[in-house]
Amino acid sequence: MAIYIALLRGINVSGRHPIRMAELQNSCSALGFTDVQMYLQSGNVIFGSAKSNESVLANIIQNKIKQDFGHAVAVLVLTASNLAAITDENPLWPQVGGDEKQFHCTFLFEPASAEKYLALKLPAVEGEQAALVGNTVYLHCPHGYGKTKINNSYFERKLNVAATTRSWRTVLALNALCANGN
Repeated sequence: MAIYIALLRGINVSGRHPIRMAELQNSCSALGFTDVQMYLQSGNVIFGSAKSNESVLANIIQNKIKQDFGHAVAVLVLTASNLAAITDENPLWPQVGGDEKQFHCTFLFEPASAEKYLALKLPAVEGEQAALVGNTVYLHCPHGYGKTKINNSYFERKLNVAATTRSWRTVLALNALCANGN
């Protein structure tokens, strides 16, 4: 049984797509997932499954959310080993210094070409940085994620790819929960 992380895009944000975590946990358990655990209210689900295809798992969860809650929510599923690699490969942490609350990860739902990314003229202000590694854009936002223009919407628009962003603290916490076997 492998451990997976489902990242739900856009639930419980400004009153949109409200889903109670206990109800989401029950829905995921009803799918036959094991050791289902929620992290925060923003749609982070850790679970075990014998199924081994992340795309199939994402579709199963999307359909269950639509059925149970009536919301069309994009879902990205990663393996615990994928998340561990993402955590290990951050080229900005801790090299640029700063507090972990200044770092974020934007997870792309599908690959974006390195050429397209490199052609971007990032609207970054002094001190802000972004780096694409695989399907993850690592961000350093020393002035706060709420103030940056290199945010989730920017990357979705410019790369023409759905995305969801998590704080570095959340990424580290999810990785630790997976490493501890839930």
